[in-house]
Amino acid sequence: MTLSVFSTHRRASCSLFTAVLLLATACAHQQPEARHEEPSHTKHSHGEHHGAIPHRFENAEEWAKRFEEPERDAWQKPDEVVKALALPPDAKVADIGAGTGYFAVRLARAVPQGRVYGVDIEPDMARYLGERAKRESLSHLEAVLGEPGDAKLPEPVDVVLIVNTYHHIGDRVAYMKRLGEKLRPGGRVVIIDFREESPKGPPRQHKLSPEQVRGELEAAGYGLAHTHDFLPDQYILVFQRG
Repeated sequence: MTLSVFSTHRRASCSLFTAVLLLATACAHQQPEARHEEPSHTKHSHGEHHGAIPHRFENAEEWAKRFEEPERDAWQKPDEVVKALALPPDAKVADIGAGTGYFAVRLARAVPQGRVYGVDIEPDMARYLGERAKRESLSHLEAVLGEPGDAKLPEPVDVVLIVNTYHHIGDRVAYMKRLGEKLRPGGRVVIIDFREESPKGPPRQHKLSPEQVRGELEAAGYGLAHTHDFLPDQYILVFQRG
């Protein structure tokens, strides 16, 4: 469920899984604050460029109570998402904005002979995910402390999953160009984010239409391979490097 070339003026504080889980949860609970928090596997802090929403996620244990709440499964459908990725058991996968591991743990279980990198730019989230991987005996799940402009992936991967985090990225085109250098031949980038009309997620002005996402990815050198439409509040776009 964490990442782009974000603003260097302010440290983006959404964890790639982190930056989204809060917004959706807060919206769903109709909190009166102006700040909407979105539950997502990707809360990545991405500065304030291009409408990025700054948050801090320093107490991972507390955030985990919200990011991992059972109610989220009903609309996020994580198991269906992982199944739709059709990952071979030895695939290498990156979860950008991994937060507390909502998707990263599921990905690791889906690729027992592979490798999963859970990327987050919040140190406490990376710490939490690393400890969780050990606790759940997922030795092939590695927490990676990324940077706002660089996921810092240690090797090329087959699939990059970005859930509820893409809209938090600052200079998205530049970020995706750099990320493409860490894709293996035929690799995919899967972006899941909130539809503009959905009551969940960030405020409407921070949401991105599928058309805008597609335009930005094409500018970064990707082509739209296919889409999925089984999520009630989000779109799923699958891209491949051109």
